[in-house]
Amino acid sequence: MIRAGLVAFALWSGAAFGQTAAELSDRAQQLAQSRQLEQAESLWKQALEKEPEFFPAVFNLGFLNVNRNRFAAAESYLERAVRMAPDEFNAHYLLGLARSKQREHEGAIRAWRSALALKPNHVKLMQAMIVEYTAGRYHHEAAELATRAVRLDPGSLDLRLMQLTAYRKADDLPAALLAAKSAAERFPLSARAVFEYGWNLLKSGRYEEALPKIRQAADLDPRYEEPQFFWGDWLVNQGRYEEALAPLRKAIEIRPDYIPARVRLGRALLGLKRLDEAVVELNKTIEQEPRHPQPHLLLSQIYFRRKDRKAAAAAKKRSLQLRRENPAFLEAQQTRPFPE
Repeated sequence: MIRAGLVAFALWSGAAFGQTAAELSDRAQQLAQSRQLEQAESLWKQALEKEPEFFPAVFNLGFLNVNRNRFAAAESYLERAVRMAPDEFNAHYLLGLARSKQREHEGAIRAWRSALALKPNHVKLMQAMIVEYTAGRYHHEAAELATRAVRLDPGSLDLRLMQLTAYRKADDLPAALLAAKSAAERFPLSARAVFEYGWNLLKSGRYEEALPKIRQAADLDPRYEEPQFFWGDWLVNQGRYEEALAPLRKAIEIRPDYIPARVRLGRALLGLKRLDEAVVELNKTIEQEPRHPQPHLLLSQIYFRRKDRKAAAAAKKRSLQLRRENPAFLEAQQTRPFPE
């Protein structure tokens, strides 16, 4: 993980902060390095009893608690640490991490802004902040920071993917498209970069430009399910059902739990009047994701064609209910995670 890498700095030795507390801290450091954490924690607490403002003990107790996933305790120590040493980057960073782990998004961002002010070109910290901004729905701030990070490290595909998705979540689709285009030009052999450009072209309604890019991404990585799905999805929308079967089945072969692909495969089979096969696929979809409204709607159409009006009405009613409860299922979203 990106964040974990930032924590891997040396523990404070504390040799110059007072002999008695320093001796305890030095011994605690030795114990911590040999993984005797309980004993180390005890000695650092003893050091604080000797000198309540002894920074190495305060900081190291915060660091120790972060590493042991005791984030509330870590936060308390690290808040003291940043008050005692406001120019210490690591204290601000760890405070932000402790808050982030507790889903205190605004508090984490405040701490990391302080850390970034101390090291303005720290790209890995920016990457952590972009994730935190996104979690807190500060999408414009995430996009701005991602763009800044890309300028500092233009050779990072992860940063470029974070940039384009931040713009997309900020509803700045033209900026997202430009970011995706830049990524595809910088990484022409990356299936992910090429697909993202095609996907953003598709969302911008530029189908003639989008589809070759989506096909290109599928050729670059035959085990990448999303280009297969979106190509098949477009074919279904064009009524080219027979052609759609192969890419949709390929997407499901790569990823058997790919629900949108199963839904569209069911729709293609329905369009081809291969009703028994469509029922099988749609029932598999319901088994995997019972909250999805579309399989029930398609099943209602099949039952209606079979003149089973009672089953058709029940399936349609269920579809309408699920549509109200789960509207997000109505649009096929990307399924590959973005970098964190």
